[in-house]
Amino acid sequence: MSEPRPKFRRESATQRKEALIQAALGLIAEKGIGGATVRAIAQRADVTQGLIRHYFSSKEDLIAAAYEYHMDQMTELTATPVAAPEVTARQRLCTFVAAGLTSPVMDTRSVTLWASFISSLRHDNNMRAMHQRTYYNFRNRLEVLIAEALAEAGKPAPKSELRRMAIAGNAVIDGLWMEGGALPAAFENGELAQIGLHSVGAIVGLKLDQNAPEQTDKNLLTKEEG
Repeated sequence: MSEPRPKFRRESATQRKEALIQAALGLIAEKGIGGATVRAIAQRADVTQGLIRHYFSSKEDLIAAAYEYHMDQMTELTATPVAAPEVTARQRLCTFVAAGLTSPVMDTRSVTLWASFISSLRHDNNMRAMHQRTYYNFRNRLEVLIAEALAEAGKPAPKSELRRMAIAGNAVIDGLWMEGGALPAAFENGELAQIGLHSVGAIVGLKLDQNAPEQTDKNLLTKEEG
């Protein structure tokens, strides 16, 4: 039996690839990677299987592209609110941390997708490379924000220390993000964002609270100096 002919749509190559990626993400969120077959993706996107093969060399290629798209999208959603130039460096860091621990970045679908993808890293070199790139993308942005906030507070840190802070801060955000997405009913509204701000603040030696005055935490700074 031949494939049903999909409806004709005049779209750019970029739009078609994104539509295929979105179809794959929808299926992976619902059924896992195993349920995202080429046939199912084609049906979801309302295209022929041949069109998928035109844009992606294999199903694995499409899955890797979907993973990269998903992770980049979450990073951009986290970073976009930081772009406001009129706020202080400390507030930009606060905004970045809080955005990573609130909707739409932190939700059940995002964590479900991440968990589905992460199981492929052990045996798929392409997926592992995608994960490494997206991890460094997020962590490096966090490191820049930490460096700027510390410099603004008169507490500049060497590159090696900034790297350590970014690794630890990223781990805090990731851990809270996973728990918040997996068990949203277990936490009060905004609770994880406040915990994240407090924890990252303790790591870098600054008071990070979106509702606090623009000043450093004197106790933390004194402890660091001592």
